[in-house]
Amino acid sequence: MLTWQVRVDGPLIGADERLSRALVRPDRFSERLSDLGNIPVAVPVLVLALVWAAWRGRAAGRPRWWLPPVAGAVLMALVPALVVPLKLWTDRPGTPAVAPGTGYFPSGHTATAVVAYGAAVLVLLPLPRSAAARRWLVAAGTVLVLAVSYGLVRRGYHWPLDVVASWCLFGAGLCGLRLLPGHRGPRRRRDRGPR
Repeated sequence: MLTWQVRVDGPLIGADERLSRALVRPDRFSERLSDLGNIPVAVPVLVLALVWAAWRGRAAGRPRWWLPPVAGAVLMALVPALVVPLKLWTDRPGTPAVAPGTGYFPSGHTATAVVAYGAAVLVLLPLPRSAAARRWLVAAGTVLVLAVSYGLVRRGYHWPLDVVASWCLFGAGLCGLRLLPGHRGPRRRRDRGPR
């Protein structure tokens, strides 16, 4: 739906532009937050998480220990494969805060952040034994993605719809990663009482 709105200059575009005008206040802090979605920052985080999860899964003798890390890497490879053609097809101009040009929809930095930090969380999620550590891990990944998203919109690098489109597109990919076999966390033992 978002891509259709961008392609036909639908009613969401006007609302998106008004929201952007209200939110854009370029500053150094928002620029630094948006930098967390750069490939040289986000991808090494993912690579470390994939290697750690593979190493720990293999050492624990988990069946299909390699599947979630490989799927995480494939999902990251899909970012440019999907984002670049969409940018060319939609040909959306940037906000007034950036140099004139097109190709801003969807946000590649947001897509990189969603996949890198989201997949890192998902492949590492089965490793901690405590629920508190797993909650902290999910919270950290969520904060990183939201920080990048906020920085991109606040700095004026992207329209809000550009960011939301990347959330939708690659959030669906993360849901697929979560459903893979070999990606189950620690199982809770149920107290069945005396035997």
